[in-house]
Amino acid sequence: MADACTTLRANLRAGNLGPQETERRRKAESKPVVFRPHAAHTYDDRCLSWNYDAQTVSIWTLDGRVKNLRFACSPEMLKDLAEHRQGESDLVFRDGKWFLIATIDIPEPEVFEPKDFIGVDRGIVNLATTSDGDNHQGRHLGRYRRWQARKRAEIQAKRTRSAKQLLKKRSRREQRHAAYLNHKISKTVVAVAQRTERGVALEQLQGIRERVTVPRDQRARLSCWPFHQLGEFIAYKARRAGVPFIEVDPAYTSQRCPRCGHTERGNRPTRDHFCCRRCGLAGPADHVAGVNVRDRARSAWVFVNMPDPDSAQPGPVDVTRNRPVVRGSREHKRSPSGPSQQTRSSGPSS
Repeated sequence: MADACTTLRANLRAGNLGPQETERRRKAESKPVVFRPHAAHTYDDRCLSWNYDAQTVSIWTLDGRVKNLRFACSPEMLKDLAEHRQGESDLVFRDGKWFLIATIDIPEPEVFEPKDFIGVDRGIVNLATTSDGDNHQGRHLGRYRRWQARKRAEIQAKRTRSAKQLLKKRSRREQRHAAYLNHKISKTVVAVAQRTERGVALEQLQGIRERVTVPRDQRARLSCWPFHQLGEFIAYKARRAGVPFIEVDPAYTSQRCPRCGHTERGNRPTRDHFCCRRCGLAGPADHVAGVNVRDRARSAWVFVNMPDPDSAQPGPVDVTRNRPVVRGSREHKRSPSGPSQQTRSSGPSS
């Protein structure tokens, strides 16, 4: 309770809930701090102790300490839990079962220098298409979502108590299936990159749902597009395997020709096909987009990993970017040691 009140006051002082005259801030200040009946409970090592050999825990409750509570996990997770557990643990009640969520801090291996990159283009029809031509289609996931929507509509139409219980039992089943497919795709992409000593490059798609407008019948399909989860899975699997990972600008990746560089909307006459109107290069549109992502990752990786300039190098330095300021640029004119100060310092002393 004290932590929740402290967090609320910190958000109010920082302005995260808006100015005082906004409705959001007034609601946050007037509404008391409440907790859900089945909200997660946080335990530290004083309130919860682990016995990894017997796979039991001892929890301190309001009715006293409860000992020898068994927990279940895989042998691999048990080994990581015993070696790398850090911080507090959360006790969560979900779908009639109790879960202990523990934080594991696994040291990441050193990232190797990539020989090349694998560009990954994410989409709705094709969930992921690599620059090597590997295509992971989303047709199965689309059919599964439509089937789940029909079943939910049929069960909701009955409007009985057993129907509500069945809907609660079937909740999050579609979400788990989508996460399972994203795990398979990300595992395959990272395994290929690790085996061939290449990095993985993705597009930065943050905010794409707000930028893109689709017809009414396609809104639910766009909202259910799990591109962010797929990107997060690829990122953490790459870090765990020591594979270089980078995100690049997604602008015009599906309209640019990777051979001559010509960019035009007419290069993509249909959703699935690409044909350059200058040089005639043709192929699947998603494959071409993956190749463009790979090419941008090559230049971006060189720029990101370029060595820092020598600190003893004369001339003004932009401290925000940690590299010398180019003479004649806007930053050079604003620098404290710019031409105006140099001119004044070089004049005769009085």
